[in-house]
Amino acid sequence: MNNKIIIYQVLPRLFGNDNNRCINNGDITKNGCGKMSDFNAKTLKEIKKLGTTHIWYTGIIEHATQTDYRRYNIRPDHPAIVKGKAGSPYAIKDYYDVNPDIANDVPERMHEFEDLVNRTHKAGMKVIIDFVPNHVARQYHSDSQPDGTIELGANDDPNHDFSPYNNFYYIPQSELHGQFDMKGSAPEAYHEFPAKATGNNRFDAHPNINDWYETIKLNYGVDYQNGGTCCFSPTPDTWIKMLDILLFWASKKIDGFRCDMAEMVPVEFWEWAIPKVKEQYPGILFIAEVYNPAEYKNYLFRGNFDYLYDKVGLYDTLRNVICGYDSATAITRSWQSLDGIEQRMLNFLENHDEQRIASDFFASNPRKAIPGLIVSACMNTNPMMIYFGQEYGELGMDTEGFSGRDGRTTIFDYWSIETIRRWRNGGKYDGKLLGEDQKHLYSVYQKVLNICATEEAITKGLFFDLMYANHEGWRFNEHKQYVFLRKYENELLLIAVNFDNQPVDIAINIPSHAFDYLQLPSIDSYKATDLLTGKKEEICLLPQKATETSIAAYSGKILKIVL
Repeated sequence: MNNKIIIYQVLPRLFGNDNNRCINNGDITKNGCGKMSDFNAKTLKEIKKLGTTHIWYTGIIEHATQTDYRRYNIRPDHPAIVKGKAGSPYAIKDYYDVNPDIANDVPERMHEFEDLVNRTHKAGMKVIIDFVPNHVARQYHSDSQPDGTIELGANDDPNHDFSPYNNFYYIPQSELHGQFDMKGSAPEAYHEFPAKATGNNRFDAHPNINDWYETIKLNYGVDYQNGGTCCFSPTPDTWIKMLDILLFWASKKIDGFRCDMAEMVPVEFWEWAIPKVKEQYPGILFIAEVYNPAEYKNYLFRGNFDYLYDKVGLYDTLRNVICGYDSATAITRSWQSLDGIEQRMLNFLENHDEQRIASDFFASNPRKAIPGLIVSACMNTNPMMIYFGQEYGELGMDTEGFSGRDGRTTIFDYWSIETIRRWRNGGKYDGKLLGEDQKHLYSVYQKVLNICATEEAITKGLFFDLMYANHEGWRFNEHKQYVFLRKYENELLLIAVNFDNQPVDIAINIPSHAFDYLQLPSIDSYKATDLLTGKKEEICLLPQKATETSIAAYSGKILKIVL
């Protein structure tokens, strides 16, 4: 794939909500809610300006909520097993339906989603949605089950804790007695008999407040309670049902699935299902949330995923470097540990699970992450993801409701995002409500991400890490600076970043091996253009002489040389 993928993750429920007076734990009538229609042609054009190629619309599929939609024949959920007034997008209530919160006309919600897909395509971008395969809401019920399909659990025998023919795991003869408030705001406590296993692999009737207590685990034919015995022949019923769901959404002309907690589902399912989906929809992407590096190659090469999250590798490393807890030399160790699969990893510095860069829990200052952004976006051909509001330094320091003041943007509550609200300015997108720091930060993100989209040295080129030749350099601090080369045909990019809070004048050693590997000519003087500023400077490219340049605090340079 020659085009570098830039993903913009956004929660429609929050994006279009212009209410600047949201109250803690407020319901939808008090706090409001964004809609799919907020992504009109003008909005999508603005999102595309960031360099976006794909939009990941988070929270499309109907999930459990405390909002009452009984007038639309949607069964209500017991408040004790819904996190927050809005509910978690990862507690799926109906795999075949759209979240009614984000529709203007609830009965037409599926058509509104189809229109959203069409508008996004017309704006020149592709659509990714979540597929949540490991667990569902405790009161899962499909109001929109297609003819000829059978609802999950409809034919289960709850007398067995495990059966390859069941869709759920049970705790026979036991009622659910969660170690959380089983009543909530309801007049009567929630009852579940027999209890079902909880989504985070808790196989008893006593999940606690730190468990995924609002969800139940799906059974893919693995008997976890008896040594993990796998029963995959005949094909488990859950596999067939989940393949139907994937094909249903693929038929809506989406372009990819971000598969939640994919490693909690046996790789054998993905090995079986993904080729069947791609047989009918060849271009569709599958991105896996996988956190165990020992399983990376298994899920890529056996499980058929296109890309995996690089969370425990590059994300954790860059976060530590940005915060001053680790040396920039750790970046080299991070990519080397991937053992050749770097191009199949999805890079990011924020998403809905992680704390905001600008929050007190991360860097406190979004500018500190600019060198990390440059590294994450430019060091390889693999995808880069941005979380809405990141480009403006969203703080994530609100106390929204179920989601406390934790540095994250809530996925559980009805809320409004200040930076997005300022940027949107009622749909004008004129920047009048944004501060100068926010505008500057956006310009940096826009430049970096568009460079990723247009420079062939990044979209197609070779990568060469220069750090090994710059340890204990006379004018190079390997703990605070990171430097590498990208090259395609006669275009070379020398990319250097500075994680320090002081500007630096550095001297970069480029070893003979780099000249041989990248087939570089040795020339004493080159005209280089910094793609981030447009400024030109003279640099040398010699193996026996250091290349000198200066970098501002919390910044970087992308020096382009035409050989």
